[in-house]
Amino acid sequence: MTWTLSPSLDDFRAQAGDFLAAHPAENTVLLTLVHNLTEGGPHVFGPDDPQYGWWRPGPDAPVVGAFARTPPYPLRLSLMPERAATELALALAGTELSGLGGGVAPAHAFAAAWAAESTVTANERLYRLGTLVDPSPLPAGTVRPATADDVELLVRWFGEFVAEAELAVPGENHRPTVERRTAGGHLHIWEHRGTPVSFAGVSPVIAGMSRIGPVYTPPEHRGRGYASGVVAAGSAQALAGGAAEVLLYTDLGNPTSNSIYQKLGYRAVEDCVSLSFEV
Repeated sequence: MTWTLSPSLDDFRAQAGDFLAAHPAENTVLLTLVHNLTEGGPHVFGPDDPQYGWWRPGPDAPVVGAFARTPPYPLRLSLMPERAATELALALAGTELSGLGGGVAPAHAFAAAWAAESTVTANERLYRLGTLVDPSPLPAGTVRPATADDVELLVRWFGEFVAEAELAVPGENHRPTVERRTAGGHLHIWEHRGTPVSFAGVSPVIAGMSRIGPVYTPPEHRGRGYASGVVAAGSAQALAGGAAEVLLYTDLGNPTSNSIYQKLGYRAVEDCVSLSFEV
C-alpha cells in the first residue's frame, strides 16, 4: 500500500486518469482541476507549482485514490478508502497545508492523522441530476450566456459568493477565472427586464460529467426563483452538450438551496467537508 507523489500533470493523468473518469461524480472536482490545468497551464490557479499523487493498495493493484494540490487552494481528495487518506497524511508530513476538501470519511481520516488541529469550514452535499424538472412557477426573465461586458459584474459577484460561503482564499483574484469561463461560454446570467439578477457556472463536459456552480443571486434579488431558473437552464445546456451526469454542490447549512435543487430533480450522492489546519 503506497502513495506516489509527483509534480507532473502528465504522470498524474497517465496513472490516475482512468480511476478519476470511472467515478466522475465523486471525483468531479479533481476532473475539473485536471481539465483547467491542462487547458491553462500549471500556474492557472496561482504562481506555486501543483502537486499530485495516486494510491494503490498493492504493487500491481489499480489506482483507487488520488489527490491534487493547487496552491493557494486547499488539497483536494478523490474518492478513496480511509486508510489511503491516513497514509497520505503520513506521506505529506512536513508539508505546509492550509486545509483540504473531500468526502467526509477520507477527509476526517486524513485530519485524524495530520499533526495539526483542524476546523470544519464547510459541510456540503453533492447532488446528481435525475430527470430535470422545470421550476414551478417559472421565474420572470430569461437566461443568456455571459459576455465580456459582464466581466466586472461577475468578478464582484464571485467575490460576494465566496465571502458569503466563507470560501475566500487570501489574495484570491477572481478575474482570470471569470474571463476564462466567460470566454469558454461556461457562465450564464439570468436577466429580468434587462437587469442581471443571478448567475451560474456550467463546467465543460469531462468524462461524461458537467458540474453546475457557482450559483449566486445578490440579496436584493432573492426570493423570486432566479437561481432555480438559471440552474435549470444550465442543467439543460449540460445535458444538450452530452453530459451523462450533471452535478452540483450545496451548503448543508442552506436549506433553501437544498430544497430548490431537489425540486429541479437533483438527488443526493454523498456528503463532503472542507477542513482548515492551523499552520
